[in-house]
Amino acid sequence: MKKRIAILATNGFEEVELTSPKAALDKEGFETHIISLEKGSIKSWKDGNWGSTFEVDKTLDEVTASDYNALVLPGGVINPDQLRRDENAITFVRDFFKQEKPVAAICHGPQILIDAEVVENRKMTSFSAIKKDLMNAGAIWMDKEVVVDQGFVTSRSPEDLKAFNDKLVEEVYEGKHDEQHA
Repeated sequence: MKKRIAILATNGFEEVELTSPKAALDKEGFETHIISLEKGSIKSWKDGNWGSTFEVDKTLDEVTASDYNALVLPGGVINPDQLRRDENAITFVRDFFKQEKPVAAICHGPQILIDAEVVENRKMTSFSAIKKDLMNAGAIWMDKEVVVDQGFVTSRSPEDLKAFNDKLVEEVYEGKHDEQHA
């Protein structure tokens, strides 16, 4: 059975932080879906301006974490700030952790994880601007290009995408992580 990966994003996501992981996952033959708050399309952020438009495959009210093998959270400043205000998005993210499925977040993407209350005692990294927020939420923050903690993959910025994508693909292949045996 083909593995399915949810990419949760809304307007203002950093374009390359969605397109690069999606391309890496698609290259492996995985099925990727862009999940968002509303039907239609979402607009990226690129080089300090609005970028390309991407079609939404499914809305949050059409899917659950059980429908997918892994979750990707692109960054951008606007995107995670919008998502963390939506209770359905928070529940969707939290359920991937409850089901011990791989979750990958880059740059500002981890902001929603604070609201989902899933970072406490987890090793991770992020864009430096949200380091203190994550640490205040209990994360063990590290300044590395990629950090993996029991199927949870994080990176700092688009410069880390190669390492991020490689670890993301590896974790999707590994699948669920039983926290008691990790």
